[in-house]
Amino acid sequence: MAPTPASMCTALKTLNGSLSNRRRYMKHNFPINYAIRVHYEEVFKLSNINRMRLHVEGLDELVLQRLWFQVNRGVLKKIIRVMPERHPSRQYTTELERRFRDAEGVFVQSHPAEVFQQELPESIQDTWDHLTEEPSRVPESSWRSASPKSLLDNLCHTMHCLFSECFASTETERDYCSVSHWKKGKKKNVRPRS
Repeated sequence: MAPTPASMCTALKTLNGSLSNRRRYMKHNFPINYAIRVHYEEVFKLSNINRMRLHVEGLDELVLQRLWFQVNRGVLKKIIRVMPERHPSRQYTTELERRFRDAEGVFVQSHPAEVFQQELPESIQDTWDHLTEEPSRVPESSWRSASPKSLLDNLCHTMHCLFSECFASTETERDYCSVSHWKKGKKKNVRPRS
C-alpha cells in the first residue's frame, strides 16, 4: 500500500477540524434520543472494519477507504435531509459535507482511474450494493435508527483508523482502530456522595 499523499492528509485534517465541533452541533441542537433512519451498513464502526479485515481474504486498505467514502457520503446527506432550512446545525453540516466532498475529490485524484474499476471482494460488493439500493426496495429489517452525533462519531473514528498516517502522533504510536483508544479519557458521570 502506497503512503497517503500529503494533499489527502491536508483535506482529512481540515475535515477532522470541523468534526471537532460535532458534539456542539449534533448533540445540543437535537432533542434527546433523536434518531434518523439509516441503512444497517451506514452504522459503520471500527468493529465493522476490524471484522472485514479478519474475514475478507486479501482485503486492500484502499477498498476499505473507498467504502468509507461511500458510506459517509450517504450518512451526511441523510443528516442534512432531516434538518429544516433554518435548523441551527444545518450550516455546520452543509459545510462538513462540502469538506467531506473535497476530501473525496482529493482521494479520487490521488489514485489512477483503474483502481476504481477493480472488482470488489464479494462481501464488500454486497455492502456497496445495499448502500446504493433504492430506499423503497430496502427491507424493513435493513434499517437502523442512529443519532446524528453517533453517525459523525463513527465517521471520525473510522477516518482516523483508515487514514491513520494522516493523524500519526509524534509522542506515541496510537492504534486508532482500537475501540479502547476512543474510550480513554471519557468521564463517567458519578455523583459525589453526601
